[in-house]
Amino acid sequence: MSELNEQGNKLLTLLADGEFHSGEKIGELLGVSRTSVNNYIKALQEIGLDIYKITGKGYCSATPLALLDQQTIKQVSGTEHVHVEQILESTNQYLLDKIPSLDNGQTCIAEYQTAGRGRRGREWISPFASHLYFSMYWRLDAGIEKASGLSLLVGIATVNALEKLGIQGVGLKWPNDLYYQGKKLAGILIELNAQASDVCHTVIGIGINVRMPAEQGKLIDQPWIDLNSISTQPVDRNKLSGLLIKELHTLLHAYEETGLAPFLARWFELDCFINQQVNLLVSDKVQKGICRGINDQGALLLEIDEQVEAYIGGEISLRLANN
Repeated sequence: MSELNEQGNKLLTLLADGEFHSGEKIGELLGVSRTSVNNYIKALQEIGLDIYKITGKGYCSATPLALLDQQTIKQVSGTEHVHVEQILESTNQYLLDKIPSLDNGQTCIAEYQTAGRGRRGREWISPFASHLYFSMYWRLDAGIEKASGLSLLVGIATVNALEKLGIQGVGLKWPNDLYYQGKKLAGILIELNAQASDVCHTVIGIGINVRMPAEQGKLIDQPWIDLNSISTQPVDRNKLSGLLIKELHTLLHAYEETGLAPFLARWFELDCFINQQVNLLVSDKVQKGICRGINDQGALLLEIDEQVEAYIGGEISLRLANN
């Protein structure tokens, strides 16, 4: 399923203004009974829309809804390779399934994911029209070895796009998270389709918390924050999408030419854990040390007993020592 049905779209459009609408008015609009109105409201709530009811006033979206607009994103990004869907299983999977026919830089953005995923198989909570669920296809002609530092570069590009929206203070946590004041703001998932010594097809997935509905926030098992809690004004997801596409195109082209080395100084500026005591979880073992940033291959540098060791790939998680 990639779209709401006609009735669902009518109801969504009506509630988008954030005002109250009576059950009678909604019933007339949809041509259904009051009981059916309740069922349609529940269906929207089930995909993460925060809708409440007050007797005598009717139904209201907790906040006005600004939906994704494909044409606006194209205008901001300067590219035609943008596709917007209402409902998908996963924006990453949508592109992975189409790799043979994709143009480089093709981007897919959705209002809602039924099976959004994060790193190490975790679920990514994806309420409707609340956050940014974004994937881009990128072909690395130099092969799979070039992918080792890709999530770090994508993190830098994402912070750059946020700063162009006026959002300051966002940092990076190796290898694929964005944090703000110790709380997770966004995550990156890179998925690869490649053979040794051949072109590497990558799908770059980025999930950014923009406006977290209260009920959906309760489902997340770690400290989180959203952009609307940071920004002085509501964040325009269309503008954010367009800026992110532009920034990724710029940095990815440079990365293919030069590798990660020219971006190390920027990473060190943004590294949330630099020079702090950390625990590195490697499979079922815990390695304690001081985070010393990254090298030009994208490996984490960990100082242990005054010796610096590099760690990359596999089942690795990084935590502050006091967490």
